[in-house]
Amino acid sequence: MVGSRTVTAAVGLAVSLLVTVVLWWYFETLAVFLFLPFVPFLFRGDGDDETERVRECPQCGFRTTADEYEFCPRDGARLD
Repeated sequence: MVGSRTVTAAVGLAVSLLVTVVLWWYFETLAVFLFLPFVPFLFRGDGDDETERVRECPQCGFRTTADEYEFCPRDGARLD
């Protein structure tokens, strides 16, 4: 059975090719083929971002990566 990631990639490839062909037909130039393959790289993250800090409650074990939590919502202890 095909996974959801494979289906998503196939649909994305088909849509990308369709957009490329439409732009090629509209502008009547192959310059579109030079730019369009690089569009996904413009919206991708750096990949080398600092790792998220995991904070944990020493009493109950509650864990979070959100900076909004300074205290445990269960028992009120300060997160480490």
